[in-house]
Amino acid sequence: MTTYAPPTIPAAQSSKVKPRSVVAVSESPFTYEQQAQVGQGQGWKIEITLPPMRRANAAPWLAFFLRLNGREHTFTMGDSDAKHPLGVASGDPLVDGAGQTGSALNTTGWATNTPGILLGGSYIQIGTHLHMLTADADSDASGDATLQIWPKLRESPADALPLVLVNTKGVWRLDSMPEWPADANSIYSLSFNATEAL
Repeated sequence: MTTYAPPTIPAAQSSKVKPRSVVAVSESPFTYEQQAQVGQGQGWKIEITLPPMRRANAAPWLAFFLRLNGREHTFTMGDSDAKHPLGVASGDPLVDGAGQTGSALNTTGWATNTPGILLGGSYIQIGTHLHMLTADADSDASGDATLQIWPKLRESPADALPLVLVNTKGVWRLDSMPEWPADANSIYSLSFNATEAL
């Protein structure tokens, strides 16, 4: 399996990001009382629509889809509407401590004593995995901050691993090979769906 970068031109006309969680809910038919069973699975799906384009601009995308060979290979991509973090986001943040698991990540290297160092809804990239903050985070006098993230950590990141805050990307696998309809004026309409590659 090889991971490729998609063409950058033209950029997406629209995108849809869909978080997925494995949660089953059973409901009593007598009382409507509910019970939730939470599984381990959490991850992302995306739907990308590219702008109408002529063949010269479509060709790199068509070649890219064929290079992926359906679901064989993977590609990197981020949320084009959220290339920059929310909040102060100053410093050089790193993972603070090995062996971390779950949905809280201890970090260090931030500007000190800063409320709102990173705000909920910001993406961060940890290694090759894309996460989003579920709550605002403040840094303390040592430049440490605990980030509440989704999805939870699937593997423990290395101590001192740098966090990516700008142009964050995940690794994706096509759901299926896209089609490429073209009209009588040779205008191509391209869209594709993908699921986070785990």
